[in-house]
Amino acid sequence: MFQNLFDDVKRMNKRQFLYQVLSFGMIVSSALMIWKGLMVVTGSESPIVVVLSGSMEPAFHRGDLLFLTNYKEEPVRVGEIVVFKVEGRDIPIVHRVLKLHEKVNGTVKFLTKGDNNSVDDRGLYAPGQLWLTKKDVVGRARGFLPYVGMVTIYMNEYPKFKYAVLACLGLYVLVHRE
Repeated sequence: MFQNLFDDVKRMNKRQFLYQVLSFGMIVSSALMIWKGLMVVTGSESPIVVVLSGSMEPAFHRGDLLFLTNYKEEPVRVGEIVVFKVEGRDIPIVHRVLKLHEKVNGTVKFLTKGDNNSVDDRGLYAPGQLWLTKKDVVGRARGFLPYVGMVTIYMNEYPKFKYAVLACLGLYVLVHRE
């Protein structure tokens, strides 16, 4: 299988090979531009996320793809589903706002909880942190596609699956080239 791939590459002249490399580069740069455009339009550093656990069932299931916005002027509301990052953790968490705590000076702090969890998220926050603030929020859920993110989960949990997907994409490109 890979031998055929290498033979096809060897048979290409320099112009064909350069064309293939440039085409691939255009696809990658287009994807990055779309991602950056979504970041600007939505106001979120991560406009699309995948739900990684069952803590938000039945609202969202593992593998659901969420579309986020994070407009700074919008106030946080109880019942709203937010995606937040906690200091010391790389992966954002998708949970619902449970309580708001407003101070006299206008600052707002809030507490979150997964719909399928029995306790609030204080155990997930950074040590000594009892509330979240707007700076912790990556975005707010505005829409979703069920189970579309399972491919991402499979590629992270089963690294060999990632290589199988890449091999299939490579074969597809070879079969469908001009």
